[in-house]
Amino acid sequence: MERVVEVREDLPDELAESNWPAKTGYEWVAADVGTQRSLFRWSRLLRSWWNCTTVFEKGVQRDIVAPERVTAVECVCHGQEGSTEEFFYMYMCHFLQLHIRLPFDEFTMGLLRLLNVAPTHLHPNSWAYLQAFRLLCMALYLEPSPRAFLYFFITRLKSPITWLSLISRPGLNRLDAFTQSFKHFKDGFFKVVVKLAGQSHFYTADGNTKFPFFWTDNPWRYKVISREDLSVVEKDVVDTLMQFSDKMPTKGLVRVYNSVHPIIDIEGIFLKL
Repeated sequence: MERVVEVREDLPDELAESNWPAKTGYEWVAADVGTQRSLFRWSRLLRSWWNCTTVFEKGVQRDIVAPERVTAVECVCHGQEGSTEEFFYMYMCHFLQLHIRLPFDEFTMGLLRLLNVAPTHLHPNSWAYLQAFRLLCMALYLEPSPRAFLYFFITRLKSPITWLSLISRPGLNRLDAFTQSFKHFKDGFFKVVVKLAGQSHFYTADGNTKFPFFWTDNPWRYKVISREDLSVVEKDVVDTLMQFSDKMPTKGLVRVYNSVHPIIDIEGIFLKL
């Protein structure tokens, strides 16, 4: 039997990029961030993955954003670099493992804005906490807020700048870690280009982005958020979650986003607590 093998046709421009000089001006970023290249340097590979992956919230038009490959010299920490397109980077794991969907909701954008980090700047394990907290609030009919969420966590900023991790406050950790070591995510980044139909989802009325599109050298430095920093509604969220004495399974909660029967799965998680 004759065997047919599909050969990838790499465009000349994509091949030539490997000879481009590395971008400069990112000495404030850790070496493992500033030297990591993406596997999505090929348009065909990215389109194939995008078309078979759930990226959008239900009912959202698919023309609000478009995927775009990165060049051979791009890193996830790079800025707009003179591009005429408006875009931000995302990781493949955001959609496949953490079940993040576009566009972001107000809670998610508010948290990124408060922390002053781009989507790829926040470590995937911390994204998992965010997703689990968001789901818990929905299940318990609570209004999620960035400050109520951060009440349970602290940050430890490093220099040079690397992925920002949220660490559970001692005695307040209500969510376990998604994984002890989130592996194989660093080379899966690509551009999400905001199209005209999606402007209102990602920009305010005065033209500012609703969250940082690119890495910053000054994420928010905070130690703890006290109860005095919270509103009445936020205290209600914190007090409700504090009633759970055991750690809740972050991975199990995140998987509910991709469940056929989410309500049944959530009830099953609560019954085990």
